[in-house]
Amino acid sequence: MRLITNLFWAFGLLVLKGEIHTLGVMPLSPETEPAAGAIVCPPAVYASDPGDCMPLGPAAYLSYWATQGIPYPARPLSAYPPDSTLSQIPYYYYKLDQVPVDVYPSLENAQSQTGAVRTFQPGFVYVTYLDVVQERGYYFMLSDYQWIPGKGSRIGQLPTFQGLQFSSTPQYSFGWAFEHDLPVRNAPGFNAVETGRKLALYDVTPVYAIQETDGYNWYLIAPNQWVEGRKVGRVIPKPIPPEGVTNDRWIEVNLEEQTLAVYDQRKLVFATLIASGVEPMWTRPGLFQIYEKKETETMRNNDPADYYYLDKVPWTMYFDQARALHGAYWRTRFGYPQSHGCINLSIGDAHWLFDWAEVGDWVYIHDPSGKTPTDPSLYGAGAP
Repeated sequence: MRLITNLFWAFGLLVLKGEIHTLGVMPLSPETEPAAGAIVCPPAVYASDPGDCMPLGPAAYLSYWATQGIPYPARPLSAYPPDSTLSQIPYYYYKLDQVPVDVYPSLENAQSQTGAVRTFQPGFVYVTYLDVVQERGYYFMLSDYQWIPGKGSRIGQLPTFQGLQFSSTPQYSFGWAFEHDLPVRNAPGFNAVETGRKLALYDVTPVYAIQETDGYNWYLIAPNQWVEGRKVGRVIPKPIPPEGVTNDRWIEVNLEEQTLAVYDQRKLVFATLIASGVEPMWTRPGLFQIYEKKETETMRNNDPADYYYLDKVPWTMYFDQARALHGAYWRTRFGYPQSHGCINLSIGDAHWLFDWAEVGDWVYIHDPSGKTPTDPSLYGAGAP
């Protein structure tokens, strides 16, 4: 393979290894121009010596970047956004304050604070409500027609982030930025110059190459454009069934990248960001199967040290004891571990996955970094 780097032809100058040399070009009339001579190849990627032209200038530039995995012409992702209505949900959520909140059988009981039938303890508590009354304070009618005083805050806007559907498997890795205004640099490393370009939250970017600098991985997203890898959730398309999968359908969860990919007929059909279990409540690596699907689920833990109550968790798919894939209306960001062991998804992503998945589908969970422990004794039943 003939590869010429740092060699460019432009306006009678040869730029070689950073030095400029005049070539002594003399204007030629049609009468004095030689009948034959070396010519510069048209802009293209040349994997071998073309023989009849010199692969210099743009050809050398494109051929160099082709060795780094950047194709010419650029190939856009064969992806499209899912139906936005999948993010809609017919419930109103209310987050309780970190105080005991009594539940009453009627509005009158709630207003007089008499006859409480149960109590939500201080913790991580979300309930759904059907109505709100502003009379001698705020009072909320829960989905079971009982009442609570307004000691909390209404959830006005649920996260609308959604992943991508695919019509064919991409030939290169890609990912989502999960930080606002992620700076793009002209080389890997924190000391490299910023280009002025920034990736917005959830921007999708190709990832052509990886280089470790300053103790961190940096991703090449375009010629001379690098971003910090730990701020991007990357999907590495691999349409080969993991060991143990007995058909051509599976869900892959990459704990290091905090991404989920869905394969059908050995083709990538969907991918997105997730939030998995945070230490010491890791999501357990392994190969599992979905054993139950529920459109909504109430998840709770009565332990005062970790009390939570999550009403109407949508699009729940259990795969490993109490661990499930499900929508997480209480999450505002995805791309890093946050849960008690479940795989948290946006509402729209969980809905898409719920519609696609069947009981018995495979769920392959792995951590390429090796940081998530695999010792079964470290794992309990799991939680949201």
